[in-house]
Amino acid sequence: MKNIKTLTMAFAVILCSMAVAQDGPLTGPLLEDSDAFLLTVYLKHDQTMNISEINEIAARNQFDEIFPPEGVEIVDHYVFMGIGQVIVLRVPPDRLRMVNLAIERGAWGAYQTEFYPTYDLRAARIYQQQSGQ
Repeated sequence: MKNIKTLTMAFAVILCSMAVAQDGPLTGPLLEDSDAFLLTVYLKHDQTMNISEINEIAARNQFDEIFPPEGVEIVDHYVFMGIGQVIVLRVPPDRLRMVNLAIERGAWGAYQTEFYPTYDLRAARIYQQQSGQ
């Protein structure tokens, strides 16, 4: 059962990261680096608690007030019923530490957390289709 949940979570994260779209000119099969990167944050519900208990801990930790930190953009935020939340962030490299601190201070105790560097495959697929590759 644990393997099925892990596979389901991995599939959900992949779907979320593929759903993120960035507009911009294509320069070839490899896109230019930007001044920020995408980070997928997975907040797994602790199923020993109900949602009211989870929300109470997050509120006590002031999670909504400290997350996301200043300068970090929420690109997408999904709820996967029975699993948890997946949040895709656009993070300037110098703000990564602040994202980590916001999660440690606000989400720990309410959620189990995982992080995944993410990139947008959509633009590369469009380029590939247009170039006939």
